[in-house]
Amino acid sequence: MTFKPIIHSQQDLEDTWRRLMEPLGFSSPSVWLLLIAEDDQVLPRITQIEDADTPPRGGELDGFADIVRSMIDEFAPGGRVAFLHSRPGGPGLDPDDLAWARALYDVGHRCGVPVEVVHRACDHDLVPIPMDDALPHSAA
Repeated sequence: MTFKPIIHSQQDLEDTWRRLMEPLGFSSPSVWLLLIAEDDQVLPRITQIEDADTPPRGGELDGFADIVRSMIDEFAPGGRVAFLHSRPGGPGLDPDDLAWARALYDVGHRCGVPVEVVHRACDHDLVPIPMDDALPHSAA
């Protein structure tokens, strides 16, 4: 049976990531991205960016945003993107996980492409990182 996910909700996205990433276990950090067409269908292509040790900054973010914009324009006009950061190691969100989530949300902002809830997968779990959780908290 061919896997053709449709993303109507956060749960649909999480289920899709689980199906694509399990069994969990990663030897190095990567960023994965899915393009989701305007009709909510996931395009039958997953992109992996290997050796994603540190979140992109500055010009790297702009370059990544340009690539995402080009992919959306060519393959899914009017669509959106879903990101997952995978890494080896234990559960729980660490500062790098949150920094990656912020960077991935920023990529969407910079290129004007809607971004689904970012996810993080490690050797033990796969969890969503909503934008509000990724943003730095004030000391107020």
